[in-house]
Amino acid sequence: MSDTTVEFSPAAAALAEELLPAALEIIARYPEGRSRSALLPLLHLVQTEEGHVSPNGVAFCAEVLGINKAQVGAVATFYTMYKRRPTGEYLVSVCTNTLCNVLGGQEVYDELSEHLGVGHDETTADGRITLEHAECLAACDYAPVVTVNYDFAVDQATPETAIGLVDQLRNGERPAPTRGARLCSLKDMQLQLAGFADIRDGAVADGPAGAPTLRGVTLAQEHGVAVADFNPDTPITKTKPSPREENRGRVATVVDKVKGAVSSVTPGHAGKTTRAGDVKDPQTRTAEQRNPDASTPDKTGTADEKKPVPSNPAEAAGTASNQPAGDGKPAGDTARTEEAK
Repeated sequence: MSDTTVEFSPAAAALAEELLPAALEIIARYPEGRSRSALLPLLHLVQTEEGHVSPNGVAFCAEVLGINKAQVGAVATFYTMYKRRPTGEYLVSVCTNTLCNVLGGQEVYDELSEHLGVGHDETTADGRITLEHAECLAACDYAPVVTVNYDFAVDQATPETAIGLVDQLRNGERPAPTRGARLCSLKDMQLQLAGFADIRDGAVADGPAGAPTLRGVTLAQEHGVAVADFNPDTPITKTKPSPREENRGRVATVVDKVKGAVSSVTPGHAGKTTRAGDVKDPQTRTAEQRNPDASTPDKTGTADEKKPVPSNPAEAAGTASNQPAGDGKPAGDTARTEEAK
């Protein structure tokens, strides 16, 4: 695909002028005939220019991929990371899921909402901050957490630390996060999500795991808990085991069971096999016991089978009113009801 093979509509033309080279680079990552798979990063690419997925962005994605706008809109409205209306320079997300909520996440969100004068998915008048309450942000060990443009900004947040964070952002500052990469604008983050490297100094965090994350390991070391025969320096296998190696243990187990069930060598019978037990299917064994030589048809469960003799008047009255069930038809079956008549 080249810029000469796509004729853009007036709605998509402005974005195509800015984004087409990057869009073609994204599409080239996918096999021929699979260009539709590029839709997700293309939607992020659109947000680098507009800060959200506008109708023009939908048109651009549809036309560059050769699909219709309904298909693009279905994806853009499904994922929450695609914003359908203008979003602030900084998207501040407060986790209000279970653990963060228990530890004060809802209080953090409520205080921020009151301080900023906006609610969920709303943007401050200066265009700096868009606030949202989020589901799990995958940092339960640091709960409650606040992210800025999907980067962790405040761990174990309080209303005071969260308010201090947004005030700095509104003043044009870039506060250092408690953990993670240096904060960037939402448009900068969308460029990374589209699959392009961010060349900013400190764009990629390279710090150690924090104490909460390592708490389980620390407790295990303190109490001498370890996995038996585990060597932490064992290299990670880079290739999948062959089918033979992968199933070796399972096959060996099955073989051992079969050997034990079929034969065993006993003293005085060297070289001869003897039965070690009945390994037949229980249903097969029952059928053979009922009709050892299969000389007569099995009447179990049929209407011809000899019925038990009632032992008292009440039982006799009950069995007399019951229709035989040996025909295999459920109670209330239409055909059987007609036969009964």
